[in-house]
Amino acid sequence: MKWLAGALLVAVVLLQYRVLASPDGLAEMRRLEAAVEAQRAANASLAERNERLAAEVRDLKQGLGAIEERARSELGMIAARETFYQVVPPSEGSSDADAARTRTAQR
Repeated sequence: MKWLAGALLVAVVLLQYRVLASPDGLAEMRRLEAAVEAQRAANASLAERNERLAAEVRDLKQGLGAIEERARSELGMIAARETFYQVVPPSEGSSDADAARTRTAQR
């Protein structure tokens, strides 16, 4: 009976060694937990991006407002009976005297 208890004790010690000290034990478990947490964070950001894209798709399918907005901003289109005005900012080379002359000419 003593030899059976001794054999069980040796088996328990060997299994504990494998769990605690081997490279496949606790160190591997901690590395895998860190990898899982990093993957969860990446999945959360991708899920948020997917939700934004799904909302944009719904908006494009259901309403004309999103389509018009895209046509105006990306394609430069205007609707019928609209007038296009392009505002050009003053260039960096223009001086204050040019601005004063323009103001005087407008009066």
